[in-house]
Amino acid sequence: MNAIDAELELDHPVWSCLTTRHAPLARGGALARRYPEAISPIGAVSGVSAAHGAALEALIEVGDDVALIGPAPALGANWETLYASRLTQMIRRDRSPLPQGDVEAATLGGADVPEMLALVGLTHPGPFRTRTIELGRYIGIRRQGRLVAMAGERMWIGDSREVSAVCTHPDVQGRGYGRALVGRIVNGMLARGETPILHVDNPNWHAIDMYLALGFAARTELALLHARRKG
Repeated sequence: MNAIDAELELDHPVWSCLTTRHAPLARGGALARRYPEAISPIGAVSGVSAAHGAALEALIEVGDDVALIGPAPALGANWETLYASRLTQMIRRDRSPLPQGDVEAATLGGADVPEMLALVGLTHPGPFRTRTIELGRYIGIRRQGRLVAMAGERMWIGDSREVSAVCTHPDVQGRGYGRALVGRIVNGMLARGETPILHVDNPNWHAIDMYLALGFAARTELALLHARRKG
């Protein structure tokens, strides 16, 4: 696959990921796929027909939710929209390494998940669940034993890896922790020959500006629909 075709897979990132790199994790088939609930609510469909909507509904238990990035079929009255927005997909084609900051960061593991969930619940960087940590490497910064910042890897599309779960506790914002952790995650990707990508909710202009300063460029916009099945 040439570079142009490989990058086109990013136009439908979740579907591309769940049918290739993360296919062993995916639930579903040719019309709709999703991660297991404990890993992520993220899913995707290969089209927007009624059949695609039915296939998606078959994957979602009553009371469960799904986050669709990209095309979405029409959902019936038995669905509740929790959030709808647009995501800016950003890519870093620049191969130069990023500064990593003068901070100590450590790899996070299963024992850290409760603190990671608490930090995500406070800062809302995007969905993170008990098994999300299985999708890639996550690193964090501690102060006085408390996890105050983290970042990691989520989707994997061809040679593109997604920077994800970048968040900093409000008590320590403005100290460059987010930039330092993104620098470490991006440099690890570059060392493996991967191209860093990420997705930012469009209202989060502060984050978009930070990523632009780190050499990322806006590539495209994607629809985001977070919905819960009511019955």
